Formats: sequence, structure tokens, C-alpha cells
Amino acid sequence: MKPARLSARDVLRVGAVGLRTRPTRVFLSALGIAIGIATMIAVIGISSSSREQLLRQLDRLGTNLLTVGPGQTMFGEEAKLPVKALEMVERIGPVQTAAATGVVDTSVRRTDRIPEAVTGGITVQAASAELLKTLEGEVRRGTWLNAATERQPAVVLGSEAAKRLGITRTGVRVWMGDRWFSVIGILGPMTLAPEIERSALVGFPAAEKYLDFDGHATTIYERSTDASVEAVRAILPQTVNPENPEEVEVSRPSDGLAAKAAAAGAFTNLLLGLGAVALLVGGVGVANTMVISVLERRKEIGLRRSLGATRGQIRVQFLAESLLLSALGGVVGAVLGTLATGGYAFSRDWPPIVPPWAIGGAIGATLLIGTIAGIYPAMRAARMSPTMALATT
Repeated sequence: MKPARLSARDVLRVGAVGLRTRPTRVFLSALGIAIGIATMIAVIGISSSSREQLLRQLDRLGTNLLTVGPGQTMFGEEAKLPVKALEMVERIGPVQTAAATGVVDTSVRRTDRIPEAVTGGITVQAASAELLKTLEGEVRRGTWLNAATERQPAVVLGSEAAKRLGITRTGVRVWMGDRWFSVIGILGPMTLAPEIERSALVGFPAAEKYLDFDGHATTIYERSTDASVEAVRAILPQTVNPENPEEVEVSRPSDGLAAKAAAAGAFTNLLLGLGAVALLVGGVGVANTMVISVLERRKEIGLRRSLGATRGQIRVQFLAESLLLSALGGVVGAVLGTLATGGYAFSRDWPPIVPPWAIGGAIGATLLIGTIAGIYPAMRAARMSPTMALATT
């Protein structure tokens, strides 16, 4: 006699019946798989969303911004950029726009009653009129420095500086040096120049007149055409300081964002390891559920064997149950992980990104876990003798 065959539909139906009879245990076992899958997808999704946000910032801000600063002299002392350094940079052919800032040795305070030592981490800097254009920044409130206000006791606050001073509008005054300065503007965020966010900016002429500034720039920002960035970078030290080019340092702020994106990927690997541990624990839970199921259903196994079911069909039945249980947890985990990614991305104003390969990997992981977890219980069920199984009380 030929044994009866089970179609794929029959296998799924028989496997699902075994799960429906124990809903609480199935829920708890699937929850372990779901937590592991949700963790892995959320980690990948949040990391991908963060990386996409950084790349969009790079596309928007450009990678053609270079900064020039003083290095050290041969005796280890801090060097200074020449007073005419900005003019020299502007003479380079491919340079589209350039601006400079210079640190002023004073503090900015809300009133003259606050001790001078209390700086709040805010730096006072002289700034040239082209700074906002070069950094592609924006003024949230008020106006930027112009030919008139850069000579007057007027100040523009970076976004973080304004927050630390408790200033939310223009027209108020702050104490700098030994006199009052009027706040004429508050800037928005400066992704490629975060030091500007923590600064109070005055014009070069006003800094020299009212704050004893020596006129030496401490940072020069320049933008050139994309194709000529590296060429300009190579000649900047000799252009800025022909006598001592080794005392000039050149950097590209966008490299920091690119490095940050790479670091986010490295951190993702660590969190993926934690998700894999959770997934492994869920797999152990599935295996435990299936072993207990075999022990509890000995009479069912014996009855099926006595009615003609082969050992292979018994193995397929319990393996199908394990795969269905794992797949249930995987689907729920994928949905939870995607929702977590979307919620976190929207809260940070990031583009929500869940790579398709992450979903595919989650499905593959659940099938693998289900197969591994179900092999031993399925083989154990298939080895049972029909007589001994029916005789079990």
C-alpha cells in the first residue's frame, strides 16, 4: 500500500491546528522572535535614516567648503594668520566666496552685573560680511551685519548663544567688553560650522574699535567650484602665509559629517549583535515550545501513525508548526520594527528609511530559526512508536 500524500495546503492546515490549540504559549514564544526581529529592523532602519539625513545635509550644504586656521610654529607656539590672509584667499581664481572670523578676547553677558568669568561657553568673534553667504546660513530673526552695522556696537548671536543668554528677539542689549551692544540678529543652525552657533558675532571694524581686537583672523571659510576643491586645498597654505605655509592648517568640515555617517554604521553593528542575541533567545523559546508540544501530543502522534501517517509526514507536521510559529513572530517583529523606525525618524525630522534587504533578512532569519528550532522536536515525534504513543497516559 502506498502512503497517503500531504499537499502543501494540508501541511499548513495541520501545522496551524497545533498552534491554535495553545494560543497563550504560541503568543509568548512568537513574542521572543518578534522582539529580536523588531530590534534588528529598528536598529538598521534608524541607522539608515540617520545616514540618509547626513547625506542629504551634505548634498544641501555641499562638500566644497574649506576652512583655514593657524597651526603651530616650529617652537610649538600657536601661530597667527596674516592680517591680509582673507584678501589673499579671495584672489585665488576658483574661489567663489570667502569669509573670516577672529576670536576676540572678551565675553558676552546678559547684563554688566554678571561676573566676567561667567562666559556660558559663548565665544565672541569678529566676522566679515560674507560669512553668512559662505556658510549658506540663515538669519532666523533680525538681520545680518552690513556695511553700516559692522562698524557699530551691534552683535548677531548664534542659535546656541542666544539660547544660553535667554534671548529670543532682537532689539535687546548685551554687555561686551565695557559697553552695551545691541542684538540685531539671531542665526539658525550651522551644520558645517557649529562653532558659529556658540558665538556672538560683531563686525571686524567694531571689534577693533570697541573690543581691542588685533585684526588677525583665526578661521577663514572659503567655497570654490566642486571640481577645483582639491587643487585649492593644495595651494591655500602657500597663499595664506607664503613665508611659513607649514603654520597653516586646512580642513574640510564635510569630512566630519561623512565620518559621522561611517561611525553610525559601526555602532549599528554593535546593536545588531544585541538584536541577534534576542533573536537567539526567541529561537530557544520556540524549540522549547515544540519539545513540550511533542510530549503533550503523544496520543495524537500515535493515532496518526496508526491511521497510516508516515514518519516523514509527522516530521513535516511538527517542522511546519515550528516554521509557522517563527514566521508569525517574524511578521509581527517586522511590523513593529518598521513602525519604531518611522516614529523615531519623524520625531527627529529624518527621512524614514527601512532597507528592503533588512526585511528580507528578517524573513530569512525567522525561517532559519524556525527550521533549527523544529528539527529536533520533529525527529523526536517521528521516532515514536504508535503502540507506545497510544499507551502513554
